Amino acid sequence: MTDEPARQRRILLRSGKSPFDVASLEQSLHRDVFATNAGNLIFSDAAHKLLTTSRAEVFSNGIRTDPSAADRINEEFDVFVVPLANAFRPTFERPLKRMTQLIKKLRIPVVVLGVGAQADLNYNADRLKPMEPTVREFVTEVLNRSASIGVRGEFTEQYLNSMGFKDVEVIGCPSMFMHGETFTLEKRAESLTAESRISVNGSHSAVRSHGLDAIIRQAHERYPHLRFVGQNLLEAQLLHWRETSNPIGAQTSMPTHPSHPMYREGKVRLYVDPATWIEELRAFDFSFGSRIHGNIAALLAGVPSTVLCSDSRTLELCRYFGIPHRKISETPKDIDPAELYEAADFGELVNGHKERFLRFTGFMEKNGLENTFHHGDSGKAFDAQLSKLALPPAVRPWTDTDPDELSSRFSFMQSRLDELAAQNVKLRSQLEKKTGPVSIKVHAGDSAATWPSAYKRARRVVGRPVRRLLRPEQ
Repeated sequence: MTDEPARQRRILLRSGKSPFDVASLEQSLHRDVFATNAGNLIFSDAAHKLLTTSRAEVFSNGIRTDPSAADRINEEFDVFVVPLANAFRPTFERPLKRMTQLIKKLRIPVVVLGVGAQADLNYNADRLKPMEPTVREFVTEVLNRSASIGVRGEFTEQYLNSMGFKDVEVIGCPSMFMHGETFTLEKRAESLTAESRISVNGSHSAVRSHGLDAIIRQAHERYPHLRFVGQNLLEAQLLHWRETSNPIGAQTSMPTHPSHPMYREGKVRLYVDPATWIEELRAFDFSFGSRIHGNIAALLAGVPSTVLCSDSRTLELCRYFGIPHRKISETPKDIDPAELYEAADFGELVNGHKERFLRFTGFMEKNGLENTFHHGDSGKAFDAQLSKLALPPAVRPWTDTDPDELSSRFSFMQSRLDELAAQNVKLRSQLEKKTGPVSIKVHAGDSAATWPSAYKRARRVVGRPVRRLLRPEQ
């Protein structure tokens, strides 16, 4: 008689999508697989890799929290792992409340990896005071189901300590441990030249309020091979569709806006898969900007990087990992990336990495989680499976009329129109059962009574850019 093999532990991971979930660009943008910011996938993919061992299987829960799914989660999974970024901020309070509602119903362990509080560069937490009850309730429920809570850095530790929480551990962000305990990085050139390939990144707020637009503009003039890497969903929409319904997308100083010179020159990218993102950055000499995960992606590719910090969430993470950084408020608007490159010192980042990795994995083990580098194959199977996938290319500026490019867009929009038309028919039928016949007005130019709103929206989003692109030169 032989013993039956032990059942694999089933880990539910909060993430926008599994690293092995392949979708077209159109599908990825429609589903918002990165929850408005592609940087989220950097740390969720790293967590997925870290947690995958022969004794554990990892499943993506999706980024949107559904408290009514608690019974199913209790039945099907052994632990719920929640990688988070700057979740303690006013604009995230409602999702944080929903997450707390779900956790309250769970009977399985809940482990939080690297949550952060967001304040200004002076670590002033006054703006977080109104949401303190929400944060307190969330942390209490997590600690009722785990040994400790993992936070990004010193500020978040101080913030939770001030509320009386003591089981708080600074562990940084899972993204930096994607390659395990070793981290090598060196400058491949003594200095940057006009021929250097440079990647720059930045948020709308950094461009609008902190003068990053001037820094990018001057770098664009000095370095012909400069590339801007966007991260937001609205930026992806502008690149792929040339339009977005989000009013923030009207900010013309962003390189992702169709009127910007870098957009018109095709020097902008956005990635829906971290593997593609990291791989394409390997060809660059330097990366800088205000996006923490945009620069972490470069570091994971072996590219020297400097972060221009605009708030506590980026500052505390840079300080913890020893990532070269400057406060953007103290950075001259005419600074040359060559100066940032020359000043960047990676000694602390490289030399302290193993200790930080052991602290991170120690936190995991304390909370009952194994990791692939100590209990598995160091991610070999994960990397091999990922390498076999035909991942979609980067989202690029829509600046040409390539038939294949147009075909994919039209095909997707046609399928969406068919879906919306079917939904309209179904909803009309349900409504008529309750209220009787329903009359739908058809406006001149609309092609079908079941399509009014859907068709007009699709025609506006797709038709106008296409007409602009196909318009004969005057």
